[in-house]
Amino acid sequence: MRALAREALTHRLWLGILAALVVLSVMSPALASADPTGATTGTAKDVTVKDAANPTLPEVMETVGHNKISINFVWTLLCGFLVMFMQAGFAIVETGFTRAKNAAHTMSMNFMVYALGMLGYWVSGFALHMGGVGALAVLGGTPPLTGEFTITVAGKTLGLFGTTGFFLSGSSYDVGVFALFLFQMVFMDTAATIPTGTLAERWKFSAFCIFAFLMGGVVYPVYANWVWGGGWLATMGSNFGIGHGHVDFAGSSVVHLVGGVAALAGGIVLGPRLGKYGKDGKINTLAAHHLPMAFLGTFILAFGWFGFNPGSTLAGTDLRIAVVATNTMLASAGGALSAMLYMWMVYGKPDPGMMVNGMLAGLVAITAPCAFVTAPVSVLIGLISGVLVIFAAFFIERTLKIDDPVGAIAVHGVNGAWGCLALGLFADGSYGDGWNGVPGTVTGLFYGAPAQFVAECIGILANFAWVFTTFFIFFKIIDAVVGMRVPAEAELAGLDIPEMGVLAYPDFNLKRE
Repeated sequence: MRALAREALTHRLWLGILAALVVLSVMSPALASADPTGATTGTAKDVTVKDAANPTLPEVMETVGHNKISINFVWTLLCGFLVMFMQAGFAIVETGFTRAKNAAHTMSMNFMVYALGMLGYWVSGFALHMGGVGALAVLGGTPPLTGEFTITVAGKTLGLFGTTGFFLSGSSYDVGVFALFLFQMVFMDTAATIPTGTLAERWKFSAFCIFAFLMGGVVYPVYANWVWGGGWLATMGSNFGIGHGHVDFAGSSVVHLVGGVAALAGGIVLGPRLGKYGKDGKINTLAAHHLPMAFLGTFILAFGWFGFNPGSTLAGTDLRIAVVATNTMLASAGGALSAMLYMWMVYGKPDPGMMVNGMLAGLVAITAPCAFVTAPVSVLIGLISGVLVIFAAFFIERTLKIDDPVGAIAVHGVNGAWGCLALGLFADGSYGDGWNGVPGTVTGLFYGAPAQFVAECIGILANFAWVFTTFFIFFKIIDAVVGMRVPAEAELAGLDIPEMGVLAYPDFNLKRE
């Protein structure tokens, strides 16, 4: 009887959600300022030439303008598709680095974080993130995104979060807004999937689902607004003369540091896997079950990064994309090389797992400065990140006693911070004129602009303060209400059957640890 009552309640809940969506769809038509078909989006309208043999200058310019914006649309969407495919890379890396008895559970988290995070971002996240960004010229203008909640401090206006674009409804029914939503949504989902690696093999699936929706709907969007949506970190330059404000070209802080700090908070609350730390203080290795999966996933991620970083121009007409893509590639090689050499020289073997994390660390670190630095500096950033990720992983595991099965805190958190610092140090002043409304190009400490380094430091501290505090409190509440951790017997047996109801490898005899 209890099961039937629960089933009936579930049916009523879903009917209520569907009814609400129907009402929302009917009651939110496109407003006059919106452009859902793209007919008026661009520098000018796409018109028919009256006389093909003698086109007028206005006719030619209208066509050229529309085509320029169309190129940017296609570029932005294609790069968004590449970043979406990175979800597969994360899923494979994390599942390969964890044990076979939890493979279905780890894959399921990486799969559903995409859907749950996306819906949270659709409901409220996009509005909080980009609701006040204004009209983006590279996408032909996004006129509906004009609402920003602000406060005034010392006579300066500081943006905290956007207020337009909820549910992508009403005036948000616009081609420019929809293109921006898709691209920014997949960035958010990258941040959301990072903690699934740190908290793998003992995280209750119900607690994970609540986290994914909150990350997409509230926590990520607020910090992203501060940096990319015209919020207070972006305007530190124009308001207070601190460089160009906090600059993060493609997400070392906005995406990777957010994900890494959230993972840190979760790892502290959730605690280590059973058997990771012995009573005598010994640290036990809980071996990865499929290293080839980790390698394959890393290659997928490296491929997707060509959408992640160059795509952040939002403009296929910005030829700086060649520099961004090449710098990204070089840093990844530097990270893999230095991690391999360090482990080989110090421990006698090159360590495949650290090769993987070294490459990922290089990619994370170059994500913020990729548009502002030279090729040799990109390699240097990667070389430093490959060693930094090893030091960080050992410190987190041995000193902090935080169990991170995939090294996500070291890869994304520590190297996300390093990427922002690298921008503040090495930006060479060749790009970014007018960035965040500040005249001149983005220039770092080593090129004569110490204020930019200060701005990067402030952005990192603000990230930690917001993300860690919010998620530590959230995880504590979830732990008290629904529980963060699976029962010990389920963890020992493996989470696939207790949590998901199926085994990832039903034909294998799995060794229970």
